[in-house]
Amino acid sequence: MTKVLVADDDPLTAAGIEVLLAGSRFEVVASVRSGSEVLENLAGARPDILVLDIRMPERSGLDVLRTLRGRGDTRPIILLTGGIRDQDAKEAMTLGVNGLVIKATAPRDLLACLDAVASGRRWFDQEVMQRAMDFVSSPEAERDPLGPLSPRERGIASLVQRGLRNKEIADELGLTEGTVKVHLHKIFEKLRLQSRTELILLAAAREE
Repeated sequence: MTKVLVADDDPLTAAGIEVLLAGSRFEVVASVRSGSEVLENLAGARPDILVLDIRMPERSGLDVLRTLRGRGDTRPIILLTGGIRDQDAKEAMTLGVNGLVIKATAPRDLLACLDAVASGRRWFDQEVMQRAMDFVSSPEAERDPLGPLSPRERGIASLVQRGLRNKEIADELGLTEGTVKVHLHKIFEKLRLQSRTELILLAAAREE
């Protein structure tokens, strides 16, 4: 059996996923309601694949993706969404998300996505993928100020934006404080910034 952690703040959606997976080769080993609970339950549940609602309280599925990739955790992640901004879809793909499923078509597509991801392939809703590709090739794509950063650097930048200090970031990502400083130096260098404040302002402007 392939172990799956499901995170969705809507209990009905989470229950629907459990019903959908019942009798399949996928076993729901944990069902949680927030991004923070995902991180808290990883060690105990030891899932093979994560299915995360992209919009959740405390931490979004995209934020969890940033954090795990920042930790060097490469286990497969599928994002489940009612709708996604083109820029968010592009960032998710840049971070190495393994699947994107629209909630409206999840009863039809989620098992197909899980099968593909469990086999080492990536699976994306065709409309979302096309929009993301169009966005990448459009002039608007140049507006992503974090574009030059690696997935790990994006994860660290996200934690800086949340106000975490170097030691807290190190604890969050399982790194040494010195390693965090090295990554921050590279981030500042790539983005031509001088301080954490500038990074926070740049990341905030990106969300507008």
